[in-house]
Amino acid sequence: MRFCICQFLLQSTLLALKSWLKFQPTSLNLQKDQSFLIGWWVLGGRYMRTQNLGLRNLRPVSLLEPSLIRWGITYKYPFAKTGVVGYIGTGSPPFVAIRADMDALSMQESVEWEHKSKVPGKMHACGHDAHVAMLLGAAKILQEHRHEIQGTVVLVFQPAEEGNGGAKKMLDDGALENVDAIFGIHVSASYPIGTVASRSGPLLAGSAFFEAVISGKGGHAAIPQHTIDPILAASNIIVSLQHLVSREADPLDSQVVTVAKFQGGGAFNVIPDSVTIGGTFRAFSKESIAQLKQRIEEVITKQANVQRCNATVVFDSIDKPFYPVTVNDKDLHEHFRKVSGDMLGAKNVLEMQMLMGAEDFSFYAEVIPGYFFFLGMKNETQGRFESGHSPYFRVNEDVLPYGAALHASLATRYLLEKQAKPNLPKGSSHDEL
Repeated sequence: MRFCICQFLLQSTLLALKSWLKFQPTSLNLQKDQSFLIGWWVLGGRYMRTQNLGLRNLRPVSLLEPSLIRWGITYKYPFAKTGVVGYIGTGSPPFVAIRADMDALSMQESVEWEHKSKVPGKMHACGHDAHVAMLLGAAKILQEHRHEIQGTVVLVFQPAEEGNGGAKKMLDDGALENVDAIFGIHVSASYPIGTVASRSGPLLAGSAFFEAVISGKGGHAAIPQHTIDPILAASNIIVSLQHLVSREADPLDSQVVTVAKFQGGGAFNVIPDSVTIGGTFRAFSKESIAQLKQRIEEVITKQANVQRCNATVVFDSIDKPFYPVTVNDKDLHEHFRKVSGDMLGAKNVLEMQMLMGAEDFSFYAEVIPGYFFFLGMKNETQGRFESGHSPYFRVNEDVLPYGAALHASLATRYLLEKQAKPNLPKGSSHDEL
């Protein structure tokens, strides 16, 4: 039954591409196009089990390269150390990008299934393995019909989304040179299979990190009067930080301050010399982020002083940069609604509320029109699918052809509509750049 559903969806996608790209009926070989689904799942499974953290990926090109070469897709490597960018079409304007993030998380996988991580302490707990498989599926569809594509589709395989700002590094390395727009997908266990969800304007919060070292004077736990206890100071700081949102922020301006790291001491009867705390703060405007940053530093340093301690605070870093607010372009929102509505039915295109989660896709959307959306994978008949960053997270494999179809359709229809406008002068192809 599962493969029949995938066949039907792929057939629908190819027929839609036939209409949009004006394919001749003889150019379609549906059986041949369906045959890649199994191989694409196998590759997705290999990627699921081979965990890659941040920019320290184990050469993901070694997993992508065989398919790209076999399908005849031109690509460049590396971007952002381990990123891969492929090109399908004329090599000339207009250019549209479709993106998949690739990195895993430092977590021990607790669910037993065929794609369980083979690397202890690392797992794909956010669906990035599925994102890679879906982009590969789209690449196969598009490459089969590359001669009918009116422009160039850019395939962005990006490392280091989980806190390392890989998108910013991809931009710095020129991955989106000449690109007019970009689309990104994220799987979600919050929405039913066969649905998509997004909104125009702000979608995901801006996010920043902080880390503070509170220093006191250690000693024996039995004689605290001879110490300056940094654990007590840190505890007061954590409570005070919660007041920044509950008592200082406008209730209509969504903000979050979370302390998620507390390290200090190693014995039951010793007060340590210092304690390290850290966390994240999020909001939907640069002004609110700046205000939170100022107040976090003030609260930490002044509360530490009240407890006779000293404190140093560090915000962000090269490894954990500030993520801007993810803002969806309003014109691309209408494009998304039309394309996904045609494919899935208008009732399955859902309008969602803003989320406090963050995405480095926001870096792309700051410099060119961008659109990010969620792809539902909930199916109660297959058991519960946990949300991202859970050790029990797993991917509903039925979602893969939906993502591949949407990637291919959003890109090709964008190029078609772009060509309907006055053409830009033809530039040199990416093969020559």
